[in-house]
Amino acid sequence: MISVAEATARLLALVAPLPSEIVPLRTAATRVLARDLCARVAQPPFAASAMDGYAVIPGEVTAGERFRVVGEAAAGHPFSGRVGPGEAVRIFTGAPLPGGCSRVIIQEDAALDGDRITLGPRIDPGPYVRAAGGDFAAGATVSAPRRLGSRDIALLAAMGHAEVPVVCRPQIAILMTGDELRPPGAPLSPGQITASNGYGLAAMLEAEGARARLLPIAADRAGSLRHGFELAAGADLIVTIGGASVGDHDLIAPVAADAGMTLSFHNVAMRPGKPLIAGRMPGAGLVGLPGNPVSAMVCGVIFILPMLRLMLGLEPRVASRWLPLAAGVAANGDRRHYMRATIEDGAVRVCARQDSSLLSVLAQADVLVVRPPGDGARGAGDRVEVVDLPP
Repeated sequence: MISVAEATARLLALVAPLPSEIVPLRTAATRVLARDLCARVAQPPFAASAMDGYAVIPGEVTAGERFRVVGEAAAGHPFSGRVGPGEAVRIFTGAPLPGGCSRVIIQEDAALDGDRITLGPRIDPGPYVRAAGGDFAAGATVSAPRRLGSRDIALLAAMGHAEVPVVCRPQIAILMTGDELRPPGAPLSPGQITASNGYGLAAMLEAEGARARLLPIAADRAGSLRHGFELAAGADLIVTIGGASVGDHDLIAPVAADAGMTLSFHNVAMRPGKPLIAGRMPGAGLVGLPGNPVSAMVCGVIFILPMLRLMLGLEPRVASRWLPLAAGVAANGDRRHYMRATIEDGAVRVCARQDSSLLSVLAQADVLVVRPPGDGARGAGDRVEVVDLPP
């Protein structure tokens, strides 16, 4: 068995960052920006009014001052002339400031009578002008790589980009294996169970930016597995679930070897997830996950998500933090243990049941508590490392 750290390094070596493609800005949300983009225009592209009121030239704003209104400026409809001494332009929020003006008197501070305004006794200091380029200048940069959220999309739109370069979505083929498995909703005969972990893993990977291809369930026969590998053609990564151990019905390793896999490692010193196999197939990396549902999902968080992030050009790490224990836990064994736990009032409580078949416990958990090999007993209040579980 190798350590989790060594397994992570070898798994990351099986994949590489993917090329980019150009997509419409409207479809770019959640995608990863592939290269830096510069603003094509300044924002705002002109000095604009920040309030409804009257635009005037500098140095003429005193209590009781009178101005002749010579025109109007609205958003999208600028005043084309210039403003002279004693003149004002009726202006609305977002409108370009007329030539010669650098001040807006808010409408509450002026009384209009015909084509004249008279300033009141108290004048807001203003100037209620949004300077040209006050938000960003032409050439301002949005740096890559970054996963584009709604605020990024709004910024790129304002910068003048209708299309953006993004990293291609990794294609991940998921192959569940086992004679006992049936699709969700299918009737179960004696000895059969409903397949679940592939569906959870696909949802996890798609939420992180992959295109997950859930292949038909493969039987515990070499021919069925070979057919599954054929269906996975074109994927950037193949993930099998089940059949990764060394029992009589665990056929992933020999069938993958026959299909051209170069083995990287087999078995990791961790709980849950020890029987994990990895290698390089022609054209794709391969990771064989354990069949127990929790083992597959935990390995997805610890290993598959970092591989996906590397393919997307993002930092391929498992983010963790430290929290106090709400109650003590016993000493750990000789394997790194990822224990399901909940968070209560800022403290973490390890779930009483840790069997790797218990999906209900995983669904209720908020985090995985990371116990190093040989970690001693811990008491309430001791701080432990935790990994947040994805939704």
